[in-house]
This record gives sequence, C-alpha cells and structure tokens, in this order.
Amino acid sequence: MVIKNDDINIGYNIKRIRISKNMKQKELLERMQLKGLNISREILSQIERGKHHVTATQLKVIKEILDTTYDELLKKVNE
Repeated sequence: MVIKNDDINIGYNIKRIRISKNMKQKELLERMQLKGLNISREILSQIERGKHHVTATQLKVIKEILDTTYDELLKKVNE
C-alpha cells in the first residue's frame, strides 16, 4: 500500500520530527536498515520533499524509530 500526499505533507512531518530529535538522514536510514528496510538516501530525501510516496510499511518503521505517533506524522502543516 502506498500513502499519497494530499493536503497532509507526510514527508515534511517526517523531516520536522527527525530534525526536532537531532537525527540526521543517515542515522534514520541506518536504523531503518536494522529493521529490514533498505532505501537509499535519495529516496528518503524525496519522501521528505514530497516527491516520492511513502509506503505504509516505511511509515510504520519511521514512526517507531522517531518515537512519534501517526497523528503527528499525518498532521496538516497548518495545525
């Protein structure tokens, strides 16, 4: 399943939360790999910019690594 951006910018929320936790993309990618998800830095960058769709599996793992909620990841930018 692929989750598409609409008026909710999931990628922006991933980046915002990642940065708030002082985590670099490289660290997020390494932790994703430890959980069995191998994506490139370019794909993660595209996800964060809203240029690439995030899968439900990727979103679940990112949620766990960033220790956040789906509500935060699916939050509208203006909220």
